[in-house]
Amino acid sequence: MTRRVGVWLFGARGSVATTTIAGAAALHHGIPPAGVVTELPAFAGTDLIPLDALVFGGHDVVETPLAKQVERLIAGGVLPPGLDRLITAELAEAERNITLLPTAECAPAAPSHQRDLAGGQLALVHRMAEDIRAFRLRNDLSQVVAINVASTEAPYEVPMTTAAELREALASPEVLPASSIGALAAFEAGAAYVDFTPSTSIRPAAVREWAVEKGLPYGGQDAKTGETLVKSVLAPMFAARALPVHAWSGTNLLGGGDGATLADPKAAESKSISKERGLAEMLGDVAGDVHIDYVDPMGDWKTAWDHVLFSGFLGVRMTLQFTWQGCDSALAAPLVLDLARLSALALDRGHVGAMPFLGFYFKDPIESTEHALARQYDELLRWTRSC
Repeated sequence: MTRRVGVWLFGARGSVATTTIAGAAALHHGIPPAGVVTELPAFAGTDLIPLDALVFGGHDVVETPLAKQVERLIAGGVLPPGLDRLITAELAEAERNITLLPTAECAPAAPSHQRDLAGGQLALVHRMAEDIRAFRLRNDLSQVVAINVASTEAPYEVPMTTAAELREALASPEVLPASSIGALAAFEAGAAYVDFTPSTSIRPAAVREWAVEKGLPYGGQDAKTGETLVKSVLAPMFAARALPVHAWSGTNLLGGGDGATLADPKAAESKSISKERGLAEMLGDVAGDVHIDYVDPMGDWKTAWDHVLFSGFLGVRMTLQFTWQGCDSALAAPLVLDLARLSALALDRGHVGAMPFLGFYFKDPIESTEHALARQYDELLRWTRSC
């Protein structure tokens, strides 16, 4: 009997998670796996868990069931018409594995009187960890990978520098943001953890130390699915051809839940920091900013327009412009499937700590300064094929 691996999604009823769950079910019914990198021939024979052996569950604060979310995504053109009728059983199975969390308990920004929880945030970590353990036992899973696909948070300062200090501080109700609480819950449950977002989650050293103490891998952050993906191909081209880049400016237009979240300047700050770091590390100090604008009627679609000013031989000024238009959830979902399979492989190999070889998928890869897509791909493939 083929072993099964759990994929625990923080934000399990959001657009990315719903598209991932629906998409995985669609692949079982023979739809081609476009965008799933680990299905390329280069990854054959690498002991990756089969896609149909992934079992989905997760936490969310949203009560709208997956079936309704799928209907909404079909109406918005994100998922193909009729898919809901094809995958009814798979959606019902995933729905049974989703645990609802009260908003007040998961949001450190909520008023203090709403956050009071006996035992502080450590009690919440343990309760969420128990949900993940129950998911594993109920579904007879060999292991679990937890992936954060929830909304982007505002930057959050965590002063504790060690896991011991963090444990002591967690007796209080408002030490960590929701993303970091989720990461600790995953580690307490014995799960690998990947952050698909630019939120705080595993950025604090104390949170990473917690993972190492538990002997678990972690990876992220902030998946590159559009504009930054293109940058990670084009920027190395300019450097390799000795063409100085003077300015690189971008404007992003997006709707949907992600766009609404990033309409908050504080949440947008987390995203902008992540988006701009790679360009600086590939090309050095380059003028220009990235702007993110919320356009509600765009729904789950996004458009990015970039303007690059560079010079050629004898200082002749030139420009490159490109436009990227895509469906955010459809671009993200196959990457979530890849990351689940790769993280499960890391667990199989007993990998502990950061997974920098997953940098291929991220704008701000954990413990890696490599941003060039081709080199990141080579590193990923090399690690995956290693014994």
